[in-house]
Amino acid sequence: MATIVETETEQPERVRSNGFRLSPAAISYLQATPLTLILGGFLLVPILMILVVSFWDYDFAQMYPDFLTMNYTETLGSWVTWKIYFNTLKFALLVWLLTLAIGFWVAYFLAFHIRTTAMQMVLFLICTVPFLTSNIIRMISWIPVLGRNGLVNSMLINTHVVSEPVEWLLYSDFAVVLAMVHLYTLFMVTPIFNTLMRIDKSLVEAARDAGASSWQTLTNVIIPLAKPGMAIGTIFVVTLVMADFSTVQVMSGGQSASVALMMKNQMSLLQYPAAAANAMVLLVLVLLMVAGILRIVDIRKEL
Repeated sequence: MATIVETETEQPERVRSNGFRLSPAAISYLQATPLTLILGGFLLVPILMILVVSFWDYDFAQMYPDFLTMNYTETLGSWVTWKIYFNTLKFALLVWLLTLAIGFWVAYFLAFHIRTTAMQMVLFLICTVPFLTSNIIRMISWIPVLGRNGLVNSMLINTHVVSEPVEWLLYSDFAVVLAMVHLYTLFMVTPIFNTLMRIDKSLVEAARDAGASSWQTLTNVIIPLAKPGMAIGTIFVVTLVMADFSTVQVMSGGQSASVALMMKNQMSLLQYPAAAANAMVLLVLVLLMVAGILRIVDIRKEL
């Protein structure tokens, strides 16, 4: 009787052995196929098209399919272009430093000084309220604050701090950096806050029991464990700043430039191959920066 009757565990195994089976590698490829098609169709194909167009010729009326390196030589051989790239990197560096400082302390306060999870979520949602409006509206809202007859200048004059309006508050690099910090700080707060919430609080208590001061606990325990979130926030902020042209155009009053703004002006003049060449150079520059960040900090456990 034991040789005839199959157990419940043996019967499914026989069915599997007689039926069609896929190898684990084939199953993995099938699972990755939808994402591969999406990324290929909406990311890789457009990048390849931009790369192809960057080698075309053009005039004031149309583009001509060709294979010329003229667009790259004009881009990399002009000191004006190098100055614009340097200006863009300057914006990225300043905004990154400010958003990192502000974002870390906001996230640190929410994670370690707010005791209840409910209050942490409420305060975090309050931080996201400005993002319910358009970037353009939040950017333009700085104009009546920083303008010649704006709120800041009126306060400075009424308190006799200055005798005449401060001109550099608006339509300057200061205004560009200030607006970008306002726009992109939350992109630094969110990943850092997520990382800090995963830190085991017993590690902090152990450091305090060992006699570490608050500063030593921060620098030796919390900041090293928060590096993955800081790296993710850095990638977000740097890529957004490098691609931003509207903030530079509006807040500088046309007195400053960035690579994205230069590409926008080239496209408005129908110089699409030149804009494509600048786009590829900017893409390579951003990818090198991201690769450098990923070599310093391992962010895989945060993804």
